[in-house]
Amino acid sequence: MALAEAILVCLTDRPMSGYDLAKTFDASIGFFWRASHQQVYRELARLRERGLVESREIEQKGKPNRIIHTITKTGKEFIQAWSVKPCRMPSVKDELLVKLYALDDVDMPALREQLEVRVDQHKAKMDAYLRIKERFYDKKTLSRHQKGKYIALTMGISNQVEMITSFEKAITMLGEIDG
Repeated sequence: MALAEAILVCLTDRPMSGYDLAKTFDASIGFFWRASHQQVYRELARLRERGLVESREIEQKGKPNRIIHTITKTGKEFIQAWSVKPCRMPSVKDELLVKLYALDDVDMPALREQLEVRVDQHKAKMDAYLRIKERFYDKKTLSRHQKGKYIALTMGISNQVEMITSFEKAITMLGEIDG
């Protein structure tokens, strides 16, 4: 997936300024697709040039004018065409996992500490996902649009649970080797 598709998907919710889009991106799709605010603004310009997004300026008193971006019919058709393309399995680039390959040559206490930090990071992400689930999805009737987000969220929660379990198991296994 490219950044263009991620931005267009965000704009299917509602028209947004670049600032609002970047904030929304950080709090939703940004959990599984990273982009800086500068990248978002640059990509918005490209999407506008391609006719996938329309932008209009809204005057504000005492503040800079806001530019609101809306996905076009062509943009929605683009999303539809993109949706039928097969997705590749994402590649994993994790330096910590590479360190495990060199167990004879690494500092074991430092490695164990790094694994513990990773557990804490995954727990923090899982807690954030659970707060989102509770706030926006629990005990609510969901629209089709919301159900897609809910499915992605529950998959993210499951992934965090699995990562926590895997890293805790690795810490235990290191203790058995070192012990």
